[in-house]
Amino acid sequence: MKPGAPSLRRLFVARVGNRRTEFAIFGVVALLALALTGCRPQDFSQYPPNYREYAYITNGGSGTVSVVDVVNVRLDRELAVGQNPIAVAVSPTRNEVYVVNSGAEGAQGSITVINAENNTVAATIPVQRQPVSIDLDATGNLAYVANFGSNTISVLDLKTRREIARIGTGEEPDSVRISPDRKTLAVANSRSGSVSIIDPATGNIRAAFDGCPGAGDTVILPDSTKAFVACAAGHQVMVIALAHSKANPAQPDRLETLMDVGRGPVHLALKPDGGELFASNSLSGSMSEIYASTDEVGGAYPMGDDPVRGLVSSDNAMLYVANFRSQWVTVYSIDDGKRVASIHVGDGPAALALSGDGHLLFVVDTRSGDVSVVRTSSNSLFTLMSTGKDPNAIAIKAFKLP
Repeated sequence: MKPGAPSLRRLFVARVGNRRTEFAIFGVVALLALALTGCRPQDFSQYPPNYREYAYITNGGSGTVSVVDVVNVRLDRELAVGQNPIAVAVSPTRNEVYVVNSGAEGAQGSITVINAENNTVAATIPVQRQPVSIDLDATGNLAYVANFGSNTISVLDLKTRREIARIGTGEEPDSVRISPDRKTLAVANSRSGSVSIIDPATGNIRAAFDGCPGAGDTVILPDSTKAFVACAAGHQVMVIALAHSKANPAQPDRLETLMDVGRGPVHLALKPDGGELFASNSLSGSMSEIYASTDEVGGAYPMGDDPVRGLVSSDNAMLYVANFRSQWVTVYSIDDGKRVASIHVGDGPAALALSGDGHLLFVVDTRSGDVSVVRTSSNSLFTLMSTGKDPNAIAIKAFKLP
């Protein structure tokens, strides 16, 4: 990979061609069908008057965030943020949303803070060059931002809304994760093909592991015992046993294994219970099922053309897979071990999010510039809504007003 080149995880976001007309027609047909068939009240949840839920979709090509009202299933507004927004995260403790603005290649980026209660921009926090990923600790007070162009992690104090520290990493960090117990930072360095394990309390690197080409998406188990890293330029997933966890208080960080999966694993979807994870193998058109406790690959299953993102339902039962070079989302039943449905959506599905009650699946369609809303009870398209140009990421925030 050349200096300054985007990571493999982000390449699919750039492979877009705006084909809105074709899918505007598709959306009209879907809405007409909806009008003819009608919707039963029991198809949708009943909410108290003070309940709010919004989906936030970053639009890389227009420098905006589309805000969707999940309760009323409608576009609420479009907010101007920074240049090239590429990632978004929600606070676990306050009604705020954080947008990563990658900026121009090699330029300084920023984090836009959105007040979810009134959906306005509350602050902008400068970070380093080309930020691409963000993760928040369990308290919601600290955020960690991977600066792809600076080979650093920015540590942000979200109360004072400023950068309070910088941590050096390997070359071109693409993904950063803070463990649930807040004792470990795992950073995947795409250019150097390595993983940095960092003590967040001191900012010191505890360990570094090579041999993961195109190191990208990273997940950490709920009990903070292991980190899994997708080696996107190869065909493996790296497993690292983490130090200082309750289960292994005296154990040093160590490489546990490298598991063979399909070609081009670009995303890891973890079950909420931590028992399994699923690698989206973009170049193999498949998904690999991994057992987290034993580090075994249970098998690979055909998904579609260029699977780039997976999402597991909150009940650990269903896996939804977005196939970027298509107009389809594949539904896989985890308990049954088989595909159970294919959902026709917009062009270039690239990101997924479920509503709080799990009744609606939101699919970000990068090439057609829209978001598909799917009813999970029937695995059918409910409606399409336009977004800004080149949408690429989504996060949902639910809360109650005082």
